[in-house]
Amino acid sequence: MKGDGITRRDFLKGTVTGVAGLALGEGLSVAGAESSAKGSQSVVAVVRSSEALTQDMRVNLTVCRDLIRRAVTQATETANASKAWRKLFKPADVVGIVTSKAVNPTHMELANLVKEELMSIGIPEHNVKFIQRETDLVRQCSALIALPALKAHWLTGIGTVLKLYIMFSGKPSDYHNENSSKLGEIWHLDFIKGKTRLVLIDALRPTCDKGPQVDPRYQWVYGGIIASTDPVAAETIGLRIIQAKRDEIKGEPWPLSPPPICVAAADKEYKLGNSDLSKIRIRKLGWNEGWLI
Repeated sequence: MKGDGITRRDFLKGTVTGVAGLALGEGLSVAGAESSAKGSQSVVAVVRSSEALTQDMRVNLTVCRDLIRRAVTQATETANASKAWRKLFKPADVVGIVTSKAVNPTHMELANLVKEELMSIGIPEHNVKFIQRETDLVRQCSALIALPALKAHWLTGIGTVLKLYIMFSGKPSDYHNENSSKLGEIWHLDFIKGKTRLVLIDALRPTCDKGPQVDPRYQWVYGGIIASTDPVAAETIGLRIIQAKRDEIKGEPWPLSPPPICVAAADKEYKLGNSDLSKIRIRKLGWNEGWLI
């Protein structure tokens, strides 16, 4: 970037400002996003149910199976779930379902439901892998599904989609703190690049403050699945939900700290997808309370 006189410091400064605007909702409108030209947009589906979790916080499998099917159908703009899965995956694929492990982990019941969906289109059971930190399994896969839980993070601001692959880098500490802008770099590693065909965010019970231990004061039932083929767009909507919940709790703006500069960087520097809400179409279905978007 030396040729145009822009340094990494300049980029990060601009990114922090942009993320602050996103977090505070400055100039952003879901209605405006939906009216933009379809050709340049990413689609993010947010599908919710008040019955996704039982009263004792167990996963309602019947409801969540329906949420996943509806979310994938909406995100791929297809007629039904079977066509959606077949649009994304072939029977010959080896598919890795990558889940969160630490702090507010992915509900593994969702991973099992996704596995069943993949098997329903002819992918053999032994070709569906559950992955958390196993780089060797990622190398075996022809396709990946990112299935993180929605959460804030004490080192990178948001710890959902872009951070999900950090353990595959071999040097996770290099991507924390001020270097969180480089999380998108991991998605370009030769054994990862181009493999992620779908992002499904477990937004059943997100956490909106840092950790490292989950504080129940900042965890709430959202009852949702967020789906997109664009990892940055999915992260952007997840970020908006987290920030809105933080502001709701405090009754005033409560920006994430550190700022999640990785999101805009994944768009502007690593070209992984859209972080600009005007280029994202949000398709909302289901439970009509507490959308936060």
